[in-house]
Amino acid sequence: MEQQLTAFIYPFILFVVLGVIVPMILAGAADKARREAAAEEANKPVEKSLYDQLGGAAAIDAAVNIFYRRVLADAYIKVFFEGTDMTRQAAKQKAFLTMVFGGPNNYTGMDMRAGHKHLVEKMGLNDSHFEHVLVHLRATLAELGVGEAKIAEIITIADSVRDDVLNR
Repeated sequence: MEQQLTAFIYPFILFVVLGVIVPMILAGAADKARREAAAEEANKPVEKSLYDQLGGAAAIDAAVNIFYRRVLADAYIKVFFEGTDMTRQAAKQKAFLTMVFGGPNNYTGMDMRAGHKHLVEKMGLNDSHFEHVLVHLRATLAELGVGEAKIAEIITIADSVRDDVLNR
């Protein structure tokens, strides 16, 4: 009888250890690893949008106001804005930049190609005019104290729509 009991006990202990205890330990370790990964993810800093990095709506408003003051003082490109309701134009530009820079999307204007088509066809909008706009954008951002790396990022974004603006 004792031999039969011993023959039963060892396999039973092995079954309990391998079939119950080890899976519980492994499940606990997996749960701990998941909790640690979730905590690490939660503590990871959220990357701010360019819109937020620049200062949000107040910064966009200031930039657009300064930008259009510069543009309208430039005889070479101000002709493109003659007869334009600049209050409405500035509001569209603010909404567009807010959207492009990762802020709230409230832009309802035309796409770049449609919005500038008449300027290309009737007034000869071209690369030299676009370059003037970029110069004013760069100067505006510098005036507002935006760092050179962010200015370069913004100029790259602005330049990425050149072909659409110039209908190419």
